[in-house]
Amino acid sequence: MLTALSDWFRLARLGAVMIRHDVILPSEYRSHAPLLLKWAGTVLRITNASGRKARTGQTLAAELEKMGPAWIKLGQLLATRPDIIGVTAAQDLARLKDKLAPFSRNLAETTLKSEFGAESKTLFANLSPPIAAASIAQVHKLETLTGTYAVKILRPGVEQIMEQELRALRRLARFATDNGSKTLRRLEPEAFVETMAQSLTNELDLRFEAGAASEFREIAALDGFVSVPKVDWTRTSRRVLTTEWVNARSLTDPLALEGIDRKDLANRMTRGFLACALDHGFFHADMHEGNIMVGRGGELTLIDFGIMGRIGMNERRFLAEILHGFLNRNYRRVAEVHFEAGYVPTDRSLGDFAQALRSVGEPIFGQEASSVSMGRVLIQLLDITEQFGMRLRPELVLLQKTMVQVEGVSRSIDPDHNIWTAAQPIVERWTRREFGPEGIARKVKETALATFHAVNRLPALIDRMDRDNKTRDYDVAARKARLRRVSHPSRILWAIIGAAALWTSAWMVQRIDYEELTVENVSANLRDQWKAIAK
Repeated sequence: MLTALSDWFRLARLGAVMIRHDVILPSEYRSHAPLLLKWAGTVLRITNASGRKARTGQTLAAELEKMGPAWIKLGQLLATRPDIIGVTAAQDLARLKDKLAPFSRNLAETTLKSEFGAESKTLFANLSPPIAAASIAQVHKLETLTGTYAVKILRPGVEQIMEQELRALRRLARFATDNGSKTLRRLEPEAFVETMAQSLTNELDLRFEAGAASEFREIAALDGFVSVPKVDWTRTSRRVLTTEWVNARSLTDPLALEGIDRKDLANRMTRGFLACALDHGFFHADMHEGNIMVGRGGELTLIDFGIMGRIGMNERRFLAEILHGFLNRNYRRVAEVHFEAGYVPTDRSLGDFAQALRSVGEPIFGQEASSVSMGRVLIQLLDITEQFGMRLRPELVLLQKTMVQVEGVSRSIDPDHNIWTAAQPIVERWTRREFGPEGIARKVKETALATFHAVNRLPALIDRMDRDNKTRDYDVAARKARLRRVSHPSRILWAIIGAAALWTSAWMVQRIDYEELTVENVSANLRDQWKAIAK
């Protein structure tokens, strides 16, 4: 009982703070809210003491900071959306990124000793006072004979605090699922919270972050849009992470962009994210300004790998085709992709869905990015998802959230940044590789191998059926006879020959100079073949 009361108190406090500061119900969303929520928002905004000297963003940042790490993370996301909450409020919330109050050096040394024992004095000699403090941990600088390092140390007791806040969010999600409207249940709040909870829980074990940083460093180096510092494994544990020092300024520093080509930097930001997400299905999922460093020559370095996202090949194909369809104003293809992925119920009209997507895309096509209100675009998309019965995909939650962050940060670098234009070369490269001859060849190889392995498993499958069917009443002799005919040595031989022929065909297809092809030159016939193979 006391636990439930504690959870609801946390949630009520958050709701009051958000509404009073006009964040949970911005003006563009107000007309879509229920009457009761509109009334509550109006009353709470009146109590916002407009006569106070502090700005809305400043007071909101202070209150979120007091409420704990999970709410600070929410504030960090809002800070990347000046087009929704306003430029001034976004700038005020930026202080949540890496300028929180640090904990004492004594507590930091206590953590080091508990993690590394007596060796901590040798490993971390000359440790500096904290130079940056965020919601989960703080960072110190370490000078050694072998180099300079950044040492990240978790806040004392942060695990218990996060557990309490996530418990409250889970309670709210369950309540929304059991008692909410059909529209709210369609958004699958429990799945959303669990996705968030999993990411935050992983962030509390710095060994996971070290592994993610190491893997992401290898991936990022392939394109070079962004770089990642190297992990020092000898000074890394569950509550401590040590990486090489980055000689750069955080984007929260007003001097970070002095003398830098802002347009190029914003483009590299967007392309770096998409290249990792599309090509490797692995992306940095916490890309706020505090985690982005800019060198004197414009080098872009990412830090803090506590929240990372992974998406499978199906989700990557979905993302690429959606972006490519909007880039080429092919709204019917965008609609088809939604239906093929199962995101829209099959009883809905494909033509009507394409028409609805056109109503979103056409008004913003060709406009300057600064003149496009993403808040209005989001409202239109939400309306469409409700009208067509679409449901939230938990595996895409982090991806969608990060795309919002990337666009927000890129626009803070270059107000005229157009995420569609920046994305085009990465999307076309991926589409050419996946839908062109190289992708067809790879799919043929995969199909041949899968066929070969399936045929090899048939004898074992028959033996298992023999054992299982001894305790069953019905006769499966006919089925076993068919399977034996299929698994006859002569048929296996022909299957192997067929697999070899497919392999040879794939090799021949790969000999085509597909680098000269463009997306427009990949014929509809090839795409149909790819779909057939994928099925």
